[in-house]
Amino acid sequence: MPSQMLSADHRFLVGAAWARAAAAALAAERGRWFLWSPVLLGLGIAGYFALPLEPAVWLGPAASACLGLGAWLLRDRTVAAPLTLVLLLLAFGFALASLRTATVAAPVLQKRLGPVWVSGRVVAATVHGDGWRLTLEASRIDRQSPAEKPERVRISVASVPEAGIAVGDQVRLLAILMPPPAPAAPGAFDFARQAWFERLGAVGFAVGTAEVLPDEAAWGPRVTLGRVRQALSARIRDALPGTSGAIAAALMTGDRGAIPESTWAAMRGSGLAHLLAISGLHIGLVASLLYFGLRGALAGVERLALRRPIKKWAALAAALGAFAYLELTGATVPTQRSFLMVALVLLAILTERSALSMRTVAWAALAILALAPESLLSVSFQMSFAAVVALIATYEALGPRFAAWRRQAGWARRGLLYLAGVAVTTVVAGTATMPFAAYHFSEVTHYGLAANLLAVPLMALWIMPWAVVAYMAAPLGLDGLALAPMGWGIEAMLAIAETVAGWPGAVSRLPAPPAVALALIGLGGLWLCLWRLRWRWVGVAVVALGVGLGLSARPPDLLIDGDGRLAAVRLAEGGLDFTRDADGYRSQSWLRRVGAFAPASDGFACDRLGCVAVRSGRTVAYVADERALAEDCRRADIVLSAVPIRPRCPSAGLVVDRFDLWREGAHAVWLSGEGMEVRTAAEFRGDRPWSPTRGRARWRRLIAAQ
Repeated sequence: MPSQMLSADHRFLVGAAWARAAAAALAAERGRWFLWSPVLLGLGIAGYFALPLEPAVWLGPAASACLGLGAWLLRDRTVAAPLTLVLLLLAFGFALASLRTATVAAPVLQKRLGPVWVSGRVVAATVHGDGWRLTLEASRIDRQSPAEKPERVRISVASVPEAGIAVGDQVRLLAILMPPPAPAAPGAFDFARQAWFERLGAVGFAVGTAEVLPDEAAWGPRVTLGRVRQALSARIRDALPGTSGAIAAALMTGDRGAIPESTWAAMRGSGLAHLLAISGLHIGLVASLLYFGLRGALAGVERLALRRPIKKWAALAAALGAFAYLELTGATVPTQRSFLMVALVLLAILTERSALSMRTVAWAALAILALAPESLLSVSFQMSFAAVVALIATYEALGPRFAAWRRQAGWARRGLLYLAGVAVTTVVAGTATMPFAAYHFSEVTHYGLAANLLAVPLMALWIMPWAVVAYMAAPLGLDGLALAPMGWGIEAMLAIAETVAGWPGAVSRLPAPPAVALALIGLGGLWLCLWRLRWRWVGVAVVALGVGLGLSARPPDLLIDGDGRLAAVRLAEGGLDFTRDADGYRSQSWLRRVGAFAPASDGFACDRLGCVAVRSGRTVAYVADERALAEDCRRADIVLSAVPIRPRCPSAGLVVDRFDLWREGAHAVWLSGEGMEVRTAAEFRGDRPWSPTRGRARWRRLIAAQ
């Protein structure tokens, strides 16, 4: 007994010592507390989206109000006040997401419709492949009442009038419409959720040519900006035909629809895809070119340089130019974050204050999450903030040393230091974004350092400077003179991408990790980057735990999509064999999620009525025609059916039929010696506004082996 008491006392003393050490470290890091504000806000938002059921809209605001009152009453309490503020930020994030969901609510199409006549105002028009993609504010949809008519629809159009279609035009077309698609697999990307926040109630494709109606086109700031963006994109592509023009348009207007898929594959495979997404590199370059260019020009005028605040004038001009670039390129999440950071730095110049880099990131994150809480779930938000937080933390540690080396260096050594900076930036940003790329795309690139060492200086020193010159020359009709050398740089960048992507083993695919693994990696990385004292290294252990969970993820053995048209079995070597041709979006999504590049064979044996496979000692039958039901129900252990099954199959331990798929969406099945585990898309989506429940969702089922 005494030894047990001693052991208990010892554990208590050790725990108390750890608590005191943590409290002391937290107090010493007081200057960094604010940096956790967007993290806590984001956790509240994540908590809202993780719920299986939609909460009452008043719940978040009520909790925020109560905690806000509590924070005021407890403001003098050393321990209670910070804890209450933490809870307040969590509740406020929850409230923001809940209110945002309610305020953007709009009708969503419930089932396939058409062909029907659709008329509406064009709010976005982009080249997409060999055709166009139009987003309409629908004014009329046949066979839809005003109450159930979607406000916005996105339609792919293969043929448009010779004069083209512009933003603001009133158009009419015959189209087949469908609800925004559900996830291709349990836990996969949910386009319907993204569409909800874009007020996009239907997607589809046109049958025939879109007709531009003679009604007067709409006007306004957004319409005018959209027309300018569209006209500039067309002008760039005319001046630079082919892929170079498509990429130049992407860099100058944000219109990436004309970039061929083969080019995207090369850019992703070489680790250069980030150069085509308007982000910190691009907007920072635009602002820097404007700031230093104008300041240098004004410094050449002696009277202005000596008597006027030319530094502030240049900062203001750079801010206005960066804002124009933000609007012209579509104001995506990475561009918003970059603009907010650049604007804060320029504001510091205008007010003669010093800019705190990590604080600028925190303010940018707070602003974006407050305006669009759903951005937290987007890959652009996650990857852009992961990269910039990791880079700032790295340069906070290495910056003084780099600055000392630079002061003592000549031109040759400064060039080497620039390349070293590019290398460090590539390694740090690539490492920080790798878990998010693995989660969202199931891909990891291996030669990004080599490609970025060549392509980033090319982008910074050649391509983007010519883009700025082209902007300035466009009103005079002389932009073609700048676009030509810009195109040369783009061609060189493409050559680098294609060469590096062609190297053996340039890309690896990994099975999609669970969301909890990504959450642990993200929180561990933030702990490592936001704190300054030694306890920051605890974040490494959390990251390692998340990596371990991600690498231990096991892909499903069987998959069937929500309409029953496609099923797949995973072979022992890891590939997928499909019940039909695997060249569509869903099959490619499944291949990515299991970490495979191409379909396998010899899994299913198929005929016109269905398919049969053997996996983990069990016979799996896929039923495409009801005439196969009698035989498959007698011999199969697992029946996946595109047609309804009534009554149930007597021999099968698991039956998934057309009704199950209609209610619960895509299914995934894991097989083992102990039994089977079934998960559905409905389980991950829950009963939310963007995922209407057609019945009781089947949550995780563990079926014991017979």
